[in-house]
Amino acid sequence: MDSGLLIVDKPSGWTSHQVVGRVRRLMSTRKVGHAGTLDPMATGVLVVGVGRATRLLGHLALHDKDYTATIRLGVTTVTDDAEGDVVATADASALSEVRIAEAMAPLRGEIMQVPTAVSAIKVNGKRSYARVRAGEAVELAARPVTVSRFQTVEVRREGEAVDVDVEVTCSSGTYVRALARDLGGSLGVGGHLTALRRTRIGPYTLPAEAVDLSEDAPRPGLMTMAEAARLSFPAVELDAGQEADLRVGRRLEIVVPADPTAMISGASGEFLALYRPDPERPGWSRAVAVLV
Repeated sequence: MDSGLLIVDKPSGWTSHQVVGRVRRLMSTRKVGHAGTLDPMATGVLVVGVGRATRLLGHLALHDKDYTATIRLGVTTVTDDAEGDVVATADASALSEVRIAEAMAPLRGEIMQVPTAVSAIKVNGKRSYARVRAGEAVELAARPVTVSRFQTVEVRREGEAVDVDVEVTCSSGTYVRALARDLGGSLGVGGHLTALRRTRIGPYTLPAEAVDLSEDAPRPGLMTMAEAARLSFPAVELDAGQEADLRVGRRLEIVVPADPTAMISGASGEFLALYRPDPERPGWSRAVAVLV
């Protein structure tokens, strides 16, 4: 079975799981997954793993991400985005661009963010969004995230509402919907997300040519495991002896530059495993995932 990555430009209205289902049919395998869920409303980069590449997805999801988004100030929804019912409105027409920019500043940097209640975070074993949809009041704990860019591109006035087009660069675990909610809250008018497009996950950007997800599409070509590994992680090439030890999961007497580091066969160029520094034995490394 082929193994590798597909970089999909997810269409609006599709769930990330629906994309996985379509790729399963196109590739004729059940072994397909994705890194970094996108809401149905959102579009953009979805990294899909096929075959052995599914074992990389948890690591790929930890990369930082870029988004473009539109925030509507003056309207609050239950989901913090346009798919939820409106729960409050306010006149935001008097907000100046300077005041909006001032309110965005505290939402940049290393911040504590309360995730949106309609999220996949589990609360006592049950998804938060399921509890909200069942009518429960859910309060999630704030968690540390990093928002390295949150800046205005354009401000447009729509009656009493104000639409703010923004660009965001953030760490894994950041909710852009929560940025919209918190910006509106700090301005005293409420806010929600009306559009979201992910343009990058780590080294993966929007593909020049979209993957055809139609039912009768041909089987798409995959990015190889070796190419994905070199794009995603620091890489170390191994000699024959090191490769033999790796293939049976042994520690290696080698210093790796990061956790994780891709281990590449010096002979074949094959991607073999992910290793991390061994905290118990300085100068050695140990396996995170052996893929051969």
